[in-house]
Amino acid sequence: MSTYDLNDPTDLDIMRARFNMISADEWQAYVELAEERSIGYKNVNILKTALRKAGIAKYLSPKVINWVLSLVDRLDSDEEEEE
Repeated sequence: MSTYDLNDPTDLDIMRARFNMISADEWQAYVELAEERSIGYKNVNILKTALRKAGIAKYLSPKVINWVLSLVDRLDSDEEEEE
């Protein structure tokens, strides 16, 4: 899991690029996975926000992007552990 410095412009660019690389279909899969695993109402809602903003990270705050990317990392790591 990556940790980002929200005050570093380079880290912000990396976060936005990672966010923009995830397609709307992939966001939908993450939302469904999060609902299936019951990871919490707020977490599911922020993933739905990411789905609506797929490909346009400039409209989300760095804190939100960091939160969403950490959820994606968490869901991916949980998926790998199950296999």
